[in-house]
Amino acid sequence: MKKSSIILIAVVAVLALWCISAYNSLVQLDEKVTAAWGNVETQYQRRADLIPNLVEVVKGYAKHEQGTLTSVIEARSKATSVTIDPSNITPEELAKYQEAQQGVTSALGKLLAVAEAYPDLKANENFKDLQAQLEGTENRIAESRRTFNETAKEYNMKLRTFPNNILGGIFGLSTRSYFESEYGANKAPKVQF
Repeated sequence: MKKSSIILIAVVAVLALWCISAYNSLVQLDEKVTAAWGNVETQYQRRADLIPNLVEVVKGYAKHEQGTLTSVIEARSKATSVTIDPSNITPEELAKYQEAQQGVTSALGKLLAVAEAYPDLKANENFKDLQAQLEGTENRIAESRRTFNETAKEYNMKLRTFPNNILGGIFGLSTRSYFESEYGANKAPKVQF
C-alpha cells in the first residue's frame, strides 16, 4: 500500500471517530434536556395533584366562595390538558404551557387569599400541611425550570459551536427553547375579589 493511501485511511478513520463521538455527546445532551423537561412536568403534576385536596379543605370553611374554588379547578384542568412533546419543544408550545400554568398560579393565589378571611381555616392542620406542600412544590417547580434551562443551554451551546453545528445540521438537530418569565412577572400580582 502506498503511504498516501495509509494517510488518507487514517484521516478518514479519525474524522469518522470524531463524528461518532460528537454525535453521541449531542445525543446525550439532548437526552439530558428531555429528562429535565420530564422533571418540570413531574413537579407541575405534583402541584395539580395537591389542588383537589386543598380545594376540599377550603370548601368546608368557605362554602360561599364557590366561584374561586371553581376557577381553581378549571385552571387545573386546563393546565393538565396542555402537553408538550419533549423532543420538539417550540417557543410557541412553551408559551402555551406557561400560560396554562400561570392560570393555576393565579387561581391558587386567589384561593390562598380566601383562606386569609377564615382564621379557623388558617389554623387547620390539614390546610397548613397542604399549604406547606404547595409552597414546597412551587420551589421544586422553580428549581426544575432552572435545571431545564441549564441543560437546554448546555445542549444549545454544544450544538451551535463549530464544527458541531455542521454535524447537527446533517442529522437535523435543532436548539431547544428556554422557559422565560411570564409577562409582568417582575410585578407583584394583585389578588382581588
